[in-house]
Amino acid sequence: MEKLTKKFNNAWELLKDDEQVKVFEFGEEYKTFMDNGKTERECTDEIIKYAKEAGYISLEDAIEKGTIKAGDKIYVQNKGKSVALFNIGSESIEKGMKIVGSHLDAPRLDLKAFPLYEDGGLAMLKTHYYGGIKKYQWVALPLALHGVIIKKDGEKLNIVIGEDENDPVLYITDLLPHLAKDQMDKKMGEGITGEGLNVLIGSIPLKGEKEDAVKLNVLKFLNNKYGIEEEDFTVAEIEIVPAGKSRDVGIDRSMIAAHGHDDRVCAFSSLKAVLEVENPKYTTVGLFVDKEEVGSMGNTGMESAFFENAVAELLHLQGVTSYLGLRRAMSNSKVLSGDVTAGFDPNFPDVLDKRNAAFIGKGVTLTKYTGSRGKSGSNDANAEFLAEIRKIFNENNVVWQVGELGKVDQGGGGTIAYILANKGAEVVDCGTPMLSMHAPIEIISKVDLYMTYKAYKAFYQAQ
Repeated sequence: MEKLTKKFNNAWELLKDDEQVKVFEFGEEYKTFMDNGKTERECTDEIIKYAKEAGYISLEDAIEKGTIKAGDKIYVQNKGKSVALFNIGSESIEKGMKIVGSHLDAPRLDLKAFPLYEDGGLAMLKTHYYGGIKKYQWVALPLALHGVIIKKDGEKLNIVIGEDENDPVLYITDLLPHLAKDQMDKKMGEGITGEGLNVLIGSIPLKGEKEDAVKLNVLKFLNNKYGIEEEDFTVAEIEIVPAGKSRDVGIDRSMIAAHGHDDRVCAFSSLKAVLEVENPKYTTVGLFVDKEEVGSMGNTGMESAFFENAVAELLHLQGVTSYLGLRRAMSNSKVLSGDVTAGFDPNFPDVLDKRNAAFIGKGVTLTKYTGSRGKSGSNDANAEFLAEIRKIFNENNVVWQVGELGKVDQGGGGTIAYILANKGAEVVDCGTPMLSMHAPIEIISKVDLYMTYKAYKAFYQAQ
């Protein structure tokens, strides 16, 4: 009778031979990727670096050649914030693609357009939070500044402050408990306000100045080091993220703490997987997009025409010039929407249906639907495609589980799955379970990371 039941087992116990060594090696490479890619721009640069080392050429170079053939490897970069990697298959792209799509953006704090001010003898930066955060989690911890500034002469500066061990860090203050009676009486969501997330950046006044002397001293420092002026902030993209490197968690070093696991854990896993595929029948695609945390809108998000435009360009190089060919390519495709899901947390057991929750250490998670309450906004993958994915995973020793994002009436969330499904593609969510999702620092298991990579590679290689 045991054969009639199903139990999702601990992935550590199911590792083959030397796989545990591979799990830890993979975790180390992932940590390096995370440390080098704390913003969507930095991740895009890292992905393109990996791609070039693997022999990928730009779409522009492919267009200049005038044709593509099976085995060609092409990357398409979109405004420095999203990218797609195509490994051209022996079948026409019109017959469909094998796609793993993930997102590179993560919840954070963005500087406002005119952020720098002085109050109480302190120089501060105004911020506007990006994505769904718990505001109280962002106070009283070391922060770093990552961004792009365009100077008046057109020079583009990439700035990072707070990551090198010799750098200063930034900080958002919190109220001392001795004086926090009124604050503590508020709801958690109201104890720290969005307008209260102001970043401390300096306190020394510029000699000889009587008004805004500390602010002016900060501007003088920035001008001396980077050649920028206050007006340059108005055309900049600057993000505030937790300072410091990714760290192992647990005496057994089985987990990783880092900023932006959601969703760079799926991005890195699919990157490694797509780069290792050779001579596919159907074109394999690693798709890495921006703006998922704020609704996938904008010209770098999944709702944009970026991906379809890239596919249309490649179809043209294959001699397919009709709009119908593009529609066929999209509707014939199969997609794993790579995004994280909530892992069961014993500190907060009541928000998940334990019989249908993902667990840390039990492998990659298949999520049939996301959305909220009555499956609002979900893709809800069909049984036929789920059965196909199950077969691929089982045949390739992928340790997998199923999970929902919380109890039915508790809340919910979404991914890019529905967007590609709206084009007619077969899509299911498949990603890594995690703890403390959307916190400044999140937690994943190394074995779940490895099984996510293994799942994506098996999907790509299945014919």
